Amino acid sequence: MTDDSNENDYTATSIKVLHGLDAVRRRPGMYIGDTEDGTGLQHMIQELVDNSIDEALAGHCSTVEVVIHPDNGITVRDDGRGIPVDFHEDEGKPAAEVIMTTLHAGGKFDANAYKVSGGLHGVGLSVVNALSSFFRLTIRREGKVYEQTYKNGTPTSGLEEIGETEQTGTTCYFEASVEIFSEVQYRFDTLSAKLRELAFLNSGVRLAVTDERTDEKHEFCYDGGLQEYVAYLNGAKTPLHDVVHFQRTVDGDIGVEIALQWTDAYQEQVRTYCNNIHQSDGGSHLIGFRTALTRALNNYIEREDIAKRSGVKTAGEDAREGLAAIVSVKLPDPKFSSQTKDKLVSSEARPAVETTLYELLSDYLLENPKEAKGIAERMVEAAQAREAARKARELTRRKNALDLGGLPGKLSDCQEKDPALSEIFIVEGDSAGGSAKQARDRRTQAILPLRGKILNVERARMDKMLSSREVTALITALGCGIGSETDISKLRYHRVIIMTDADIDGSHIRTLLLTFFFRHMPKLIEEGHIYIALPPLYKVKKGRGERYVKDDDELEDYYVASALDGARVHGNDESPPMADEAVQALALRVQQTRENLEARARSIPTYISSHLFHVPVLSHEARGSDDDAREGDLHNETSMRRWLTLLETELLSEEGRFTTDLVHDPETSRYYPKITRAYRGARDTHLLDQNFIDSRTYRSIAQLNADLDGLLDEGAYFEKSDDQFETTNFMDGLDWLLAKAHQGVTLQRYKGLGEMNPDQLWDTTMDPEIRNMSVVDVVDAAVADKLFMDLMGDDVAPRKEYIKANALAVNAANLDI
Repeated sequence: MTDDSNENDYTATSIKVLHGLDAVRRRPGMYIGDTEDGTGLQHMIQELVDNSIDEALAGHCSTVEVVIHPDNGITVRDDGRGIPVDFHEDEGKPAAEVIMTTLHAGGKFDANAYKVSGGLHGVGLSVVNALSSFFRLTIRREGKVYEQTYKNGTPTSGLEEIGETEQTGTTCYFEASVEIFSEVQYRFDTLSAKLRELAFLNSGVRLAVTDERTDEKHEFCYDGGLQEYVAYLNGAKTPLHDVVHFQRTVDGDIGVEIALQWTDAYQEQVRTYCNNIHQSDGGSHLIGFRTALTRALNNYIEREDIAKRSGVKTAGEDAREGLAAIVSVKLPDPKFSSQTKDKLVSSEARPAVETTLYELLSDYLLENPKEAKGIAERMVEAAQAREAARKARELTRRKNALDLGGLPGKLSDCQEKDPALSEIFIVEGDSAGGSAKQARDRRTQAILPLRGKILNVERARMDKMLSSREVTALITALGCGIGSETDISKLRYHRVIIMTDADIDGSHIRTLLLTFFFRHMPKLIEEGHIYIALPPLYKVKKGRGERYVKDDDELEDYYVASALDGARVHGNDESPPMADEAVQALALRVQQTRENLEARARSIPTYISSHLFHVPVLSHEARGSDDDAREGDLHNETSMRRWLTLLETELLSEEGRFTTDLVHDPETSRYYPKITRAYRGARDTHLLDQNFIDSRTYRSIAQLNADLDGLLDEGAYFEKSDDQFETTNFMDGLDWLLAKAHQGVTLQRYKGLGEMNPDQLWDTTMDPEIRNMSVVDVVDAAVADKLFMDLMGDDVAPRKEYIKANALAVNAANLDI
C-alpha cells in the first residue's frame, strides 16, 4: 500500500516505455497463452482485472466489475484513479494512448506509481488491445470523461474529452478478434472463480461478475482474507483445529502471508500466489513452504518421541495429507517464468517464506500443545497409510506379473503399441463392452468393461482403494501408476474415453470415474488425456437420406444448408439469379445476427431488436445541427426523437402498447432510446445503451442494413424447386426457404448408447473421423475440490444444500423417474 503522498505521483512521467507492438498479433501465444483452447481468451480478461487489482494494492480502488455481454463483448471497470491522460513528452501522444499501443509501457516500471504490482511486463493492456477487433477505453479522471476507440490495436479516434463527472476510474470494453482466437466463448465459471480468489486475497475489495448471456451474477467481498479462503476450501471437511494465520514483512519489502488448516480429508490443497496472481506451477515460494512445513513438523515429532513410538518414518507428503493452505507473497519486482505467470522464479521468495513459516509454525506448535498433538498424530497416520499402500501396490504388482503379462483379463487391448495412436474406452458392464468390442477398430481402440460401479475413492484411503478389483484393473490397464508415483510417460493410451449411457446409472459411473481421476491421476486431466464420449442428439431423415446431428446448433446449421441448397434469388422479375456464394454469405450473416439478437433477448427482447434492421443506424458521431442531422445522432435530441418516431411505426406490428423516451447521459452528452411495453398487465422497459450500440451485434445490424439496402427491387422473388415467393425483403425470403427445409424431415432423438447397435455405435460415437468427444479439464482446482468433497464425501448436509440450491436449474425431462 502506498501513502497519500503518492497519489499525485501517478502522471505521464510515471509511464516508462520499453517499445514495440506488431509481434503480438503474429505470435499471440507468447503474450496471452494458448489461442486455441480458451485459456488465452480468458487471460485477456485477467490482464485487465490484474491492472485494477494493482490499483487496489496501491490503495486507490475498492470495486472491480466485469460484464460478459451476450455477443461475448467484455467490459471491465474499476473506481481507481484512471489512466493518466496528460501528454507524454517522450512519445508525443497522450499517456493513455502510449499504454494502449506500446509494449512495455506502464506505471509498473515506476516505483513511485506502484510499490507492488502483478503487471510486471507492462504488456497487459496493449496486448489485449492488439488482440481485439474493437476496443473502447473510457477514463474518468480529474472531473473529466475521456474516450478513445481502437480497431485491431490501431486508434480509430483521438483521446477525446466527452463530458464531465465526479467519479474516477477506467472502463475497458473489448471484443476479442475472431482472426486470432479459434472460438470466442467465455466461461463464466472460470471468471467467477478467478474473481472469488482475488476477493479472498484482497480483503475489503468488492469484485463482481455479470453474465448477460444467462443473467447470472456473482459478487464477492471478504473481510477475513486468507483465513476465510482456507475455510472456504475446506467446506464440508472436518477441521482438526482453527485456521492458523501467519503474516510477516521480510527485509523491509517482501510481504509473506500464510493461512493453513488440517482436516480429516486425504488430499492436499496448497495454493500459491505472488502479488495476487496464482501460480499453478508453484515456484520458489512453494518450495520454501514445503521445506519449512516438513522441517517444523518433523522436529516437533522427534522432540516429542512420537515417531519412535509409532515405528514409522514420516515424510513431506505425510505432513501435507489433509492440509489446505494459502501462501501469498508480495514482491516489489517479481520474476515469473513467462507472461502467463504460472511459476514464480524470484529467488528471494524461498528464504522469505521458509524462514517465516518455520519460525512461526514452530512457535505455534509449542504454544498450542493440544492442536500440535492432533496435527502430529495426523501426520503419523498418513505415514502408516502410505506404508500400507506401498505394500498393497507391491502385492498388486506381484499378482499382475502372473496374469497374462500384467494386463487385466477383461481388457480387450488394441494392436497399436504407440500410446499417441492408441485409445481406450471405459464402458459399463459386459453387455455394453460386447457391443463396443464389435464396433471398435482393433488396431487402435481398446475396450475395458467395468462390472458395476467402482469404489467411491473420495471416502477411501489408498490401501482400501487398491483392494478393489475394478480400480486395480483400471490402474493396471493404463499403466502409468497413481498418486505420487504417476509417470505420465508410461501411459499406454493417450486418449482415455469414458463411454457410459445417459441414464442415472451411467451418470453415476461417470462421476465415480472422474472422482478417481481427479484425486489419484490428476496429471491425466491436466494434460488432456481424459475424454467423455458424446453420442449424437438426433438422427435426421429426409427422403432416403439420413445423417446424425450432434446438438441443436448443428441441427439449425443443417436446416440452413438444406434451405439454401438449390435455392435461387432474383433481384427483380427480369434479372438472372444472384451468385450462390453471395446468397449463402448473406444468409449466414443474417442467421448469425439473429442468433446474437436472441442471445441478447434478456436485455433487449427480439420484439424490439428485430425492428432495428428497418430504422436508421444509431451513431455516437455528431452529424450536424437540429435541421441537418439525420435520424439516429445520439448527440442530438431532435434527431433522436425523429428516430423514435420511426421505431414506433415499426413497433405497431407487435402486440402490446409501446411508449418511448430518451435518457440523457450527462457524462457523454448522449441521448439513449428507452422503450416500454405494456402487455397483459405487465410493463417491461429496455434501454438501448452504449454497450448495446457499440456491440458486435448492433454493428452487424448496421452492416447488414447497408448491404441489403436496394438489393431486391420490385418483382424480386425467391425460388426453390418449382415454388416461388415474391418479396423485396431478403429476410422474409430466407424465412420462406427455412420453412420449406423443415418440410418432410423426421427427427429421431437418442437418449443413450444402449439404443444403438454396433454399427450405429461406430458411426456415431467411436469413428475418429466423425465422432464428438468432450475433453475433461479443471476450471478451478479449489472449486472442483470443494464440489467433489460436497457431492462424494461422507457429510450429507453439503449434498442436501447443493441439491436445494440447484433444484430449479434441473430440466425435468432429464430426470430418470
